[in-house]
Amino acid sequence: GGAGAGASSAPRRSQAYAVLRIPRIGLTAPVAQGISKQGVLDKGYVGHYPRTAQPGGSGNFALAGHRNTHGEPFRHINRLRAGDRITVETRAAVYTYTVDKTLARTQPGDSGVIATVPRSNVKPYVGYRSAGSYLTLTTCTPEFTSRYRLVVWGKLTGVRER
Repeated sequence: GGAGAGASSAPRRSQAYAVLRIPRIGLTAPVAQGISKQGVLDKGYVGHYPRTAQPGGSGNFALAGHRNTHGEPFRHINRLRAGDRITVETRAAVYTYTVDKTLARTQPGDSGVIATVPRSNVKPYVGYRSAGSYLTLTTCTPEFTSRYRLVVWGKLTGVRER
């Protein structure tokens, strides 16, 4: 939907409102609202899936990023492993998520991975079964194709008010 002139309270589609940091792969990337290629992903932003939770919220804070080209923020998320820390910084707080699970390959249409309780629709044994505060990172795989999706999940493990 197009935002009218009075809709200035919501983050503008092309405007970063958080910073994602993943020390394991040396990543610092801006997070913007929406996952459009032209407005968000092709500008090197990590995109926030509409209708998923906000940082630190209950549910699933789900993000998409390019694997190759356009700053390729998610180029190396395949290297993440359980226990790795990911922080999301907003004006209000710094949220720490800890990587928990990885799904090396699923179909692009597997919407379960970004559900409130993330669980693959394609590989139903992969994911979670109970409510929580989750982070989902999605990108294309294998590299230089968009045939499948690679998914990394984490759980909220810390909040530091700013």
